[in-house]
Amino acid sequence: MSYRVGDVVRMKKPHPCGSSTWKILRVGADFRIKCTGCGRVVMLPRPQFMKNVRGIADSGLGGDADSKSGNRGPA
Repeated sequence: MSYRVGDVVRMKKPHPCGSSTWKILRVGADFRIKCTGCGRVVMLPRPQFMKNVRGIADSGLGGDADSKSGNRGPA
């Protein structure tokens, strides 16, 4: 499964604030994620992130994919 910046993912264990959803801020060898409950930012190595994630709760695209990529259609 591929993850992108802006995706909201659900983790196996909830954060101490009670929220189990996190927004992805950075993707690469490490993942930087932000708790949607309290705003805490955490960096995880890719293997640990892949082990602890359950799935995507909300995709970061949220609408027209062309508007995000800068494509405006035929000229």
